[in-house]
Amino acid sequence: MPDVGQRRVMGFDFGTRRIGVAVGQEMLGTAKPVAMLKARDGQPNWDEIAALVEEWRPNLFVVGLPLNMDGTESEMCLRARKFGKRLHGRFHHAVEMIDERLSSFEAKGEAMARGGSRDFGTHGVDDLAAVIILETWFAR
Repeated sequence: MPDVGQRRVMGFDFGTRRIGVAVGQEMLGTAKPVAMLKARDGQPNWDEIAALVEEWRPNLFVVGLPLNMDGTESEMCLRARKFGKRLHGRFHHAVEMIDERLSSFEAKGEAMARGGSRDFGTHGVDDLAAVIILETWFAR
């Protein structure tokens, strides 16, 4: 595994209907969106995630932790942690969780600023939220 600071990292914005995925290089501190995967009640198609892991070969996973605004954990936090544990179990890479409060809100603002659709139900921003999650982790 590369030294800290030189790892390729894959970030996830976990959701029950969609999971956003981004990748970035720790040294550069930047990320780019790579996928928005459909999920059924939080269950992704693991073959799609395996294909992304094979393509991008990350050394570490970062999963957004959707804390409540007061910092307490929600039911979604439990599900995001479970998703992180499954990532680790399947791909044997370390998983770090990071506070992702307001990442989706910020991603929606970015999408609108770029002139994108405001129909976030159809045109999600989960991949952009994954970028924000990953760049927040890089900046910590």
